[in-house]
Amino acid sequence: MNILLIIPAYNEEENILNTCKKIEDYSNELDYIVINDGSTDNTEKILTENNINHIKLIHNLGIGGAVQTGYKYAYENNYDIAIQFDGDGQHDVSYVEKVSELIKKGQADMVIGTRFLDKKESEFQSTLIRRIGANIITLCIKLFCGKKITDPTSGFRAANKKVIEEFAKNYPTEYPEPESTVSLLVNGYEIKEVPVNMNEREGGVSSLTSKFWKPADYMMKVVLAIIIDSISFRKRGGKR
Repeated sequence: MNILLIIPAYNEEENILNTCKKIEDYSNELDYIVINDGSTDNTEKILTENNINHIKLIHNLGIGGAVQTGYKYAYENNYDIAIQFDGDGQHDVSYVEKVSELIKKGQADMVIGTRFLDKKESEFQSTLIRRIGANIITLCIKLFCGKKITDPTSGFRAANKKVIEEFAKNYPTEYPEPESTVSLLVNGYEIKEVPVNMNEREGGVSSLTSKFWKPADYMMKVVLAIIIDSISFRKRGGKR
């Protein structure tokens, strides 16, 4: 099966080259595409000068729009598996095989790499407020979709061909990871989780800062979106 890593990048001049080199060092047969999401720093210059396979978005679309661009690329180029992979150094490329294994075996449509199934697997567990927020989102998804997802905001996710096609056509832009998970669950797709290692950012600043209000505000809005989405999808008969 041919696999594509989708790497969204916004102002990742400090990290993107190292991230791509780690992928190439791990396997020269692993394809990847960087989606430069309207960066205003030197990200585009670094990608161009180093002949890194990438798509330049003229305007910043946000993580949802950038990732969907990657899924469109995967769909148009007939990839069997697409894996979202952060450009900031948080994801460990050695777990690519692990997150794609269940898809190769036909046991899952999507596999989410989680920090919380086996805490020994990942030393980096994020801040307390973000863990609390993730637990609340987990509970909300369980209540409205009947499935426990331990790491609902994880951006380390593998998708099979059916999901690639679905996401190439329809992908949420506000809170893409939890909302797209809800969409798949309501539509009857099989989602599994596997424990993975995640690291702290190698450089730059996360869009969700360590301040209390921003992750708390994010969590409340995600919960509301999950409730609305789950009801909306069911009213449409489980179809988008």
